[in-house]
Amino acid sequence: MMRCHEVDYEIFGDDMQAVEVELDPGETVIAEAGAMNWMEQGIAFEAKMGDGSEADKGLMGKLFSAGKRALTGESLFLTHFTNQAHDKKRVAFSAPYPGKIIPVDMAAIGGHLICQKDAFLCAALGTKVSIAFNRKLGAGFFGGEGFILQRLEGDGMAFIHAGGTIVKKELNGQRLMVDTGCIVAFSQGVEYDIQRAGGLKSMFFGGEGLFLATLEGHGSVYLQSLPFSRLADRIISHAPSAGGSSKGEGSVLGGLGRLMDGD
Repeated sequence: MMRCHEVDYEIFGDDMQAVEVELDPGETVIAEAGAMNWMEQGIAFEAKMGDGSEADKGLMGKLFSAGKRALTGESLFLTHFTNQAHDKKRVAFSAPYPGKIIPVDMAAIGGHLICQKDAFLCAALGTKVSIAFNRKLGAGFFGGEGFILQRLEGDGMAFIHAGGTIVKKELNGQRLMVDTGCIVAFSQGVEYDIQRAGGLKSMFFGGEGLFLATLEGHGSVYLQSLPFSRLADRIISHAPSAGGSSKGEGSVLGGLGRLMDGD
Protein backbone atom coordinates (compact mmCIF):
# COMPACT_ATOMS: atom_id res chain seq x y z
CA MET A 1 0.00 0.00 0.00
CA MET A 2 1.28 3.48 -0.84
CA ARG A 3 2.29 5.91 1.91
CA CYS A 4 -0.38 8.52 2.61
CA HIS A 5 0.08 12.18 1.75
CA GLU A 6 0.89 14.29 4.81
CA VAL A 7 -1.91 16.85 5.00
CA ASP A 8 -2.44 19.61 7.56
CA TYR A 9 -5.91 20.59 8.73
CA GLU A 10 -8.07 22.90 10.86
CA ILE A 11 -11.54 22.16 12.27
CA PHE A 12 -14.10 24.98 12.48
CA GLY A 13 -17.32 25.19 14.50
CA ASP A 14 -18.81 23.39 17.44
CA ASP A 15 -21.94 21.36 16.62
CA MET A 16 -21.96 21.80 12.83
CA GLN A 17 -18.29 21.40 12.10
CA ALA A 18 -16.25 21.70 8.92
CA VAL A 19 -12.67 20.57 8.40
CA GLU A 20 -10.36 22.59 6.17
CA VAL A 21 -7.48 20.53 4.75
CA GLU A 22 -4.29 22.26 3.65
CA LEU A 23 -2.58 20.66 0.65
CA ASP A 24 1.01 21.20 -0.44
CA PRO A 25 1.60 21.29 -4.23
CA GLY A 26 0.82 17.84 -5.65
CA GLU A 27 -0.95 16.56 -2.52
CA THR A 28 -4.40 14.97 -2.73
CA VAL A 29 -7.26 14.35 -0.31
CA ILE A 30 -10.09 11.89 -1.06
CA ALA A 31 -13.68 12.46 0.09
CA GLU A 32 -17.18 11.08 -0.16
CA ALA A 33 -19.18 12.57 -3.03
CA GLY A 34 -20.95 15.78 -2.01
CA ALA A 35 -18.86 16.40 1.13
CA MET A 36 -16.91 19.41 -0.19
CA ASN A 37 -17.88 22.89 1.08
CA TRP A 38 -15.35 25.26 -0.49
CA MET A 39 -11.91 25.20 -2.07
CA GLU A 40 -9.29 27.68 -3.17
CA GLN A 41 -8.27 28.31 -6.75
CA GLY A 42 -5.58 25.89 -7.89
CA ILE A 43 -7.28 22.76 -6.56
CA ALA A 44 -8.63 20.37 -9.19
CA PHE A 45 -11.15 17.65 -8.38
CA GLU A 46 -12.10 14.47 -10.15
CA ALA A 47 -14.51 11.63 -9.37
CA LYS A 48 -12.60 8.36 -9.52
CA MET A 49 -13.57 4.75 -9.03
CA GLY A 50 -11.97 3.76 -5.75
CA ASP A 51 -9.70 5.48 -3.26
CA GLY A 52 -6.49 5.51 -5.30
CA SER A 53 -4.52 3.66 -2.63
CA GLU A 54 -3.51 0.99 -5.14
CA ALA A 55 -2.71 2.95 -8.27
CA ASP A 56 -1.56 -0.11 -10.24
CA LYS A 57 -4.77 -2.08 -9.70
CA GLY A 58 -6.49 -2.98 -12.98
CA LEU A 59 -9.99 -2.02 -14.05
CA MET A 60 -11.56 -5.28 -12.84
CA GLY A 61 -9.93 -4.92 -9.44
CA LYS A 62 -11.24 -1.36 -9.12
CA LEU A 63 -14.70 -2.47 -10.22
CA PHE A 64 -14.72 -5.25 -7.62
CA SER A 65 -13.66 -2.93 -4.78
CA ALA A 66 -16.11 -0.20 -5.81
CA GLY A 67 -18.89 -2.74 -6.36
CA LYS A 68 -18.71 -3.84 -2.73
CA ARG A 69 -19.30 -0.22 -1.70
CA ALA A 70 -22.24 0.06 -4.10
CA LEU A 71 -23.89 -3.02 -2.57
CA THR A 72 -24.10 -1.15 0.75
CA GLY A 73 -25.72 1.93 -0.75
CA GLU A 74 -22.47 3.92 -0.97
CA SER A 75 -21.31 5.64 -4.15
CA LEU A 76 -19.07 3.79 -6.61
CA PHE A 77 -16.89 6.88 -6.75
CA LEU A 78 -14.80 8.96 -4.36
CA THR A 79 -13.80 12.52 -5.25
CA HIS A 80 -10.06 13.26 -5.41
CA PHE A 81 -9.00 16.88 -4.70
CA THR A 82 -5.44 17.68 -5.84
CA ASN A 83 -3.44 20.88 -5.37
CA GLN A 84 -2.12 21.74 -8.84
CA ALA A 85 -0.80 25.16 -7.82
CA HIS A 86 2.74 26.09 -6.75
CA ASP A 87 1.84 27.03 -3.16
CA LYS A 88 -0.35 25.69 -0.34
CA LYS A 89 -4.10 25.57 -1.00
CA ARG A 90 -7.09 24.67 1.17
CA VAL A 91 -10.28 22.65 0.64
CA ALA A 92 -13.04 22.18 3.23
CA PHE A 93 -15.50 19.37 3.95
CA SER A 94 -18.45 18.88 6.30
CA ALA A 95 -20.95 16.19 7.26
CA PRO A 96 -24.53 16.14 5.91
CA TYR A 97 -26.06 16.38 9.41
CA PRO A 98 -25.19 18.09 12.76
CA GLY A 99 -22.39 16.55 14.74
CA LYS A 100 -18.65 16.43 15.27
CA ILE A 101 -15.68 15.68 13.03
CA ILE A 102 -13.05 13.36 14.51
CA PRO A 103 -9.49 13.69 13.16
CA VAL A 104 -7.72 10.32 13.33
CA ASP A 105 -3.96 9.90 12.90
CA MET A 106 -4.02 6.42 11.39
CA ALA A 107 -0.32 5.81 12.07
CA ALA A 108 -0.85 6.45 15.79
CA ILE A 109 -3.57 3.78 16.10
CA GLY A 110 -1.82 1.06 14.13
CA GLY A 111 -3.06 1.99 10.65
CA HIS A 112 -6.46 0.31 10.98
CA LEU A 113 -9.90 1.68 11.93
CA ILE A 114 -13.39 0.15 11.69
CA CYS A 115 -16.28 2.63 11.48
CA GLN A 116 -19.97 2.88 10.65
CA LYS A 117 -20.52 2.68 6.89
CA ASP A 118 -21.57 6.35 6.61
CA ALA A 119 -19.02 7.78 9.07
CA PHE A 120 -16.15 8.34 6.60
CA LEU A 121 -15.80 11.98 5.50
CA CYS A 122 -12.35 12.42 3.91
CA ALA A 123 -8.73 11.26 4.19
CA ALA A 124 -5.26 11.76 2.79
CA LEU A 125 -4.60 10.01 -0.52
CA GLY A 126 -3.18 6.56 0.20
CA THR A 127 -5.89 5.69 2.72
CA LYS A 128 -7.66 2.49 1.71
CA VAL A 129 -11.45 2.64 2.15
CA SER A 130 -13.19 -0.73 2.04
CA ILE A 131 -16.24 -2.53 3.40
CA ALA A 132 -15.88 -4.88 6.36
CA PHE A 133 -18.90 -7.19 6.57
CA ASN A 134 -19.54 -8.54 10.03
CA ARG A 135 -18.95 -12.27 10.00
CA LYS A 136 -21.75 -13.21 12.38
CA LEU A 137 -25.16 -13.92 10.84
CA GLY A 138 -26.94 -12.56 13.92
CA ALA A 139 -25.44 -9.13 13.37
CA GLY A 140 -27.10 -8.92 9.98
CA PHE A 141 -30.59 -9.74 11.20
CA PHE A 142 -30.59 -7.98 14.54
CA GLY A 143 -27.79 -5.43 14.56
CA GLY A 144 -29.44 -2.69 12.52
CA GLU A 145 -26.78 -0.17 11.53
CA GLY A 146 -24.08 -2.43 12.89
CA PHE A 147 -24.27 -5.05 10.16
CA ILE A 148 -22.17 -3.21 7.57
CA LEU A 149 -18.98 -1.66 8.82
CA GLN A 150 -16.34 0.27 6.90
CA ARG A 151 -12.57 -0.34 7.16
CA LEU A 152 -9.98 2.43 6.84
CA GLU A 153 -6.32 1.52 6.42
CA GLY A 154 -3.34 3.83 6.08
CA ASP A 155 -0.68 5.88 7.85
CA GLY A 156 -2.02 9.42 7.33
CA MET A 157 -4.87 11.60 8.55
CA ALA A 158 -8.47 10.43 8.17
CA PHE A 159 -11.61 12.32 9.21
CA ILE A 160 -14.85 10.70 10.31
CA HIS A 161 -18.07 12.36 11.46
CA ALA A 162 -20.74 11.48 13.97
CA GLY A 163 -24.03 12.84 15.34
CA GLY A 164 -24.43 14.70 18.61
CA THR A 165 -21.66 14.58 21.19
CA ILE A 166 -18.61 12.34 20.76
CA VAL A 167 -17.28 10.24 23.62
CA LYS A 168 -13.95 8.44 23.30
CA LYS A 169 -13.40 5.42 25.54
CA GLU A 170 -10.21 3.38 26.01
CA LEU A 171 -10.82 -0.33 26.54
CA ASN A 172 -8.24 -2.35 28.49
CA GLY A 173 -9.91 -5.74 28.44
CA GLN A 174 -13.35 -4.45 29.51
CA ARG A 175 -16.64 -5.17 27.72
CA LEU A 176 -18.91 -2.33 26.65
CA MET A 177 -22.59 -2.81 25.70
CA VAL A 178 -23.72 -0.25 23.10
CA ASP A 179 -26.74 0.46 20.94
CA THR A 180 -25.44 -0.39 17.46
CA GLY A 181 -26.26 3.05 16.06
CA CYS A 182 -24.18 4.77 18.75
CA ILE A 183 -20.91 3.18 17.58
CA VAL A 184 -18.88 5.54 15.41
CA ALA A 185 -15.56 3.70 15.16
CA PHE A 186 -13.09 1.48 16.99
CA SER A 187 -9.44 0.65 16.55
CA GLN A 188 -7.64 -2.61 15.94
CA GLY A 189 -7.69 -4.84 19.02
CA VAL A 190 -11.37 -4.26 19.76
CA GLU A 191 -13.72 -7.15 18.95
CA TYR A 192 -17.29 -6.44 17.81
CA ASP A 193 -20.24 -8.77 18.34
CA ILE A 194 -24.02 -8.79 18.81
CA GLN A 195 -25.38 -10.07 22.12
CA ARG A 196 -28.92 -10.78 23.27
CA ALA A 197 -30.03 -8.33 25.94
CA GLY A 198 -33.36 -8.57 27.74
CA GLY A 199 -36.45 -10.56 26.79
CA LEU A 200 -39.55 -10.15 24.68
CA LYS A 201 -41.01 -7.61 27.10
CA SER A 202 -37.95 -5.40 26.58
CA MET A 203 -38.28 -5.71 22.84
CA PHE A 204 -41.93 -4.70 22.64
CA PHE A 205 -42.25 -2.27 25.54
CA GLY A 206 -38.77 -1.05 26.39
CA GLY A 207 -37.82 0.40 23.05
CA GLU A 208 -34.29 -0.99 23.31
CA GLY A 209 -34.77 -4.15 21.24
CA LEU A 210 -33.49 -7.63 21.94
CA PHE A 211 -29.89 -7.14 20.83
CA LEU A 212 -27.01 -4.83 21.66
CA ALA A 213 -23.50 -4.57 20.26
CA THR A 214 -20.64 -5.61 22.51
CA LEU A 215 -17.18 -4.11 22.19
CA GLU A 216 -14.39 -5.90 24.01
CA GLY A 217 -10.60 -5.90 23.96
CA HIS A 218 -7.82 -3.33 23.97
CA GLY A 219 -8.10 -0.13 21.95
CA SER A 220 -10.04 3.09 21.35
CA VAL A 221 -13.80 3.31 20.86
CA TYR A 222 -15.65 6.41 19.56
CA LEU A 223 -19.34 6.71 20.49
CA GLN A 224 -22.01 9.20 19.36
CA SER A 225 -24.93 10.46 21.44
CA LEU A 226 -27.31 11.03 18.52
CA PRO A 227 -27.15 8.55 15.62
CA PHE A 228 -28.63 10.04 12.47
CA SER A 229 -30.95 7.03 12.12
CA ARG A 230 -32.48 7.80 15.53
CA LEU A 231 -33.03 11.44 14.58
CA ALA A 232 -34.51 10.47 11.21
CA ASP A 233 -36.90 7.95 12.78
CA ARG A 234 -38.22 10.60 15.19
CA ILE A 235 -38.71 13.16 12.40
CA ILE A 236 -40.53 10.65 10.18
CA SER A 237 -42.79 9.49 13.04
CA HIS A 238 -43.89 13.11 13.61
CA ALA A 239 -44.33 14.03 9.94
CA PRO A 240 -48.03 13.98 8.96
CA SER A 241 -47.13 13.53 5.28
CA ALA A 242 -45.38 10.27 6.21
CA GLY A 243 -48.28 8.98 8.27
CA GLY A 244 -47.02 10.39 11.56
CA SER A 245 -48.90 12.64 13.95
CA SER A 246 -48.24 16.19 15.05
CA LYS A 247 -47.42 16.35 18.76
CA GLY A 248 -48.47 19.97 19.12
CA GLU A 249 -44.93 21.35 19.41
CA GLY A 250 -43.81 24.34 17.38
CA SER A 251 -44.73 27.97 16.95
CA VAL A 252 -48.04 29.66 16.26
CA LEU A 253 -46.83 30.32 12.71
CA GLY A 254 -46.25 26.60 12.28
CA GLY A 255 -49.84 25.92 13.39
CA LEU A 256 -51.21 28.54 11.00
CA GLY A 257 -49.22 27.00 8.19
CA ARG A 258 -50.77 23.59 8.89
CA LEU A 259 -54.27 25.13 8.93
CA MET A 260 -53.68 26.78 5.56
CA ASP A 261 -52.42 23.48 4.16
CA GLY A 262 -55.57 21.79 5.38
CA ASP A 263 -53.80 19.71 8.09
